[in-house]
Amino acid sequence: MDMIAADDSASQISDKIKDFLYAKSAEKVDAHRPEVANSLFGEPPSEVEDEAQDEVDAAVAVAADEISGDAAAAREAGEE
Repeated sequence: MDMIAADDSASQISDKIKDFLYAKSAEKVDAHRPEVANSLFGEPPSEVEDEAQDEVDAAVAVAADEISGDAAAAREAGEE
């Protein structure tokens, strides 16, 4: 705003705006860089862990039904 009020040239104002926007975007990129690096080269993202945990929970539930006899009873009753 100061540059507009001071009647600076349009190209100088445009350059200053571009510099400001570049600095803001660089800050955002730098803030996300560690997260992206970890997802590519470090620990897997938590979403993958959640999916794996869901698969484990489902397998445990099936095994628990088999052990308790609920699955066999369901097969005999024709529920499967």
